[in-house]
Amino acid sequence: MSGKSFEEIALPHLDVLYRYARRLTPDAHAAEDLVQDTYLKAYKAFGKFELREFGVRPWLLKILHNTFLNGEAKKKHAAHSTEPQVLDTARAAAEIGSVEGDLRIDLDGLDDEVKRALEQLSPDFRSILLLWASMELSYQEIAEILSVPIGTVMSRLHRARQQMMTLLADYKFRGRGEPPNGREAT
Repeated sequence: MSGKSFEEIALPHLDVLYRYARRLTPDAHAAEDLVQDTYLKAYKAFGKFELREFGVRPWLLKILHNTFLNGEAKKKHAAHSTEPQVLDTARAAAEIGSVEGDLRIDLDGLDDEVKRALEQLSPDFRSILLLWASMELSYQEIAEILSVPIGTVMSRLHRARQQMMTLLADYKFRGRGEPPNGREAT
């Protein structure tokens, strides 16, 4: 692996991983723990890592994503064992769906209507859309991070963009006096 150390290859991505973790969990301490767990797992597996054309970032993001999902599954399992039949699927879906954290777009700076539209997307669609739009990752990189085929990435991204256009149809015309879909402006 070109003789570079783990620190030289992985540590430059610390900020990216932290921002991604903050999108997964609103708690700053939990995000820090998630990044720490990610680096620990990556360090342990570094000897098996093969540096490919995309570099180390997708590998680290995949570890972080899987670590988060495994932690959520453990929490869910623990909740089930103490409170049987109590599911908070809406909360879990929102947390998992906000996944992919927007690293270049500050979601806090987006209009509330755009945020609501993003929140209405299914977690699968939201995560792929945010990885693609905010991190400018290739389809192949997203496929590796989420462990899905590239065709799945392409179709989910297409459907996510269609859903966003539908959800924001009124929004894009507001302020310009143009009616959406032939409707009269109100």
